[in-house]
Order: sequence, then structure tokens, then C-alpha cells
Amino acid sequence: MEILAFGVQADERPMLQAAFAGLHEVRCLDVFLTEDTAPIAAGHEIVSTSVNADLNGRVLRVLAAGGTRMIAQRSTGFNNVDLDVARQLGLTVSRVSSYSPYSVAEFAWTLAMAVNRRIVRAATRTRDFDFRLDGLMGRDMHGRTVGVLGTGKIGEAFTRIAHGHGMRLLGRDVARNPACAELGMTYVDKEELFAAADLISLHMPLLESTHRLVDAAALRLMKDDAILVNSSRGGLVDTDALVAELRAGRFTGVGLDVYEAEAGVFFVDRSLDPVEDDTLARLVTFPNVLVTSHQAYYTTDAVGQIIDTTAANVADYLAGRHSDNVLVPDAPQTR
Repeated sequence: MEILAFGVQADERPMLQAAFAGLHEVRCLDVFLTEDTAPIAAGHEIVSTSVNADLNGRVLRVLAAGGTRMIAQRSTGFNNVDLDVARQLGLTVSRVSSYSPYSVAEFAWTLAMAVNRRIVRAATRTRDFDFRLDGLMGRDMHGRTVGVLGTGKIGEAFTRIAHGHGMRLLGRDVARNPACAELGMTYVDKEELFAAADLISLHMPLLESTHRLVDAAALRLMKDDAILVNSSRGGLVDTDALVAELRAGRFTGVGLDVYEAEAGVFFVDRSLDPVEDDTLARLVTFPNVLVTSHQAYYTTDAVGQIIDTTAANVADYLAGRHSDNVLVPDAPQTR
């Protein structure tokens, strides 16, 4: 069988092909699954998609009409999938429910330290042989307060890093993580966390209840010299409200690995294209903002686990098995 994989990065391609070697052929495409590219999947029973795939109802109908029966997402989040339509069409949709939490947690901490210690500005200067320290002063994290929104596996890993740096720990989640509590984390309401934290890091899924959780009101509660890091989902932050606060000269730094409107922008080269997104264009001009292109998960460890789980999900589908990674139950097998 030939599996069609959309949105495959160059580093990911040999790993994906090796995972299915001797079992199935994998046709790797660097384009992402959208309404425009969905017809390419015609004749492929199994399609694999990346984190920025658009699996709305129209896309799912095109896939189903072309013979696709199983969609194997190489990602954890599923806010991009119309699960109701998938269920109506009898499609099987799986995801990667977990992978190395350290990849994202370590990158989130890296973003925080990069904006705190002005690493990008310093590196740019030294390339021009400008070795002044003016404007590069940061501050110790030891003894300061971190607020962790979302204390699941990734949030816990980030909490352990912050604890190792001697920070006071505040948390917010629908359920308390005993491991975080053992480290000394105090769970507080959203308003107290935003008002008290010197560093806020987001590790929550994007749901209706968390959409734009960091809104204008939350941003106004933050300290003027606070640091905000988002390595989770762009929709957690009201970006226009964030730009407004940055224009007012607030915040020591903001590190964003995700962006509300990143679909169709992140993971591709737009360097020669006209800038159509005024908000993103303004965001990257702030000297205290660092934007990266959704790469927090991008380690050999995490990507390897994602691919191995994807291969296992495909094997389960073909064998008629059901695992916790299945978002929509298997359709009756007619093969």
C-alpha cells in the first residue's frame, strides 16, 4: 500500500520512510493538506498529515470521495479536525497523543532566556563587531516567580526546569498535578497568576474554553517587566491585544513559537513574498519579541516518537484494532 504523507519536512522524510520500510511505501509531499491540495490524495486509503493541516468538513469530504478511509495525524492537537464530519463520513482519524515533553519544555525555557538575556540582539551585534553591552541587561530568574498555565506532561517538565533555577512556582489547570505540587507549586486562579508572575509559560491545548485565554484583560494584569512564552497553540493568545501592549512599551520579552494565523505561513519560505499579515509583520519588529516557526517539538527524540506512533496507528487501523490515539472510531472494514 502507498501512504500519502502531507507536510513532510526534509529532516523528517528519511525517518518517516524508515518507519514504514518493508511494510508500505510512503509518498512524501512538502505541501500541506488544504482544500487546494486535498485532491492529490485521490486513490490513497491512508493519508498522514502534519500539525498545520486543514481538516475542515470540505477537505474531509474531498478525501472521502477520493477513497481515503484513514487519516493519521503526526501531531497531538486536533482542533484542526472537524470530528463530527469525519464521523459522518466513516473516516478513522488518529493522532499522536504524546511524545517527548522535554522537547517543548526545553525550547520554552530557551525562548524565555533568549528574550531575557537579549541573545538575538547580542548575536546580531557581534556579527557586526559591535561588542557594547548597552541594552543587553537581563535579570536572574532565581528567586522570581513563574506562572505555568497547563501542568500536564509538558507543563510539568517546564516546572522542573524552573524549579531547578530556584523559582517560586504558580500553576493553573483544570486538575492539579501531584508531581508539580511536590515541587512546591501553588495552584491559583488565572488573575492571581497573571498579576504575580515574572515569567508566564503556556502549555495548554487549544479548546473553546482556552481560545484567547491570554486576552487584553489578562495582559493588562501582567507586570510591565514580565516575560510571556507561548510554545503551545497560537490561538491561546489574542495577538492584536498583545501588539497593543507591546506598542505601549510593556514586557521585558515575549517568546512565541506559535501564532494565531500561522497556517499557510509557518513551515514554508515566505521571504520573497509580500507581507499580507500586518499583525505578524508588526510583531516581529519589536526588539523584545522573538518569534520562531513552531519548532519546539522538533528534536530527533520527539519526531522519532511521533513517527513511530504514527506507524503504530496505521498498523492498528489495518489490523482493526482501536487505541487511545484514535479520535474517531474505526469504520467497518470492507477490505
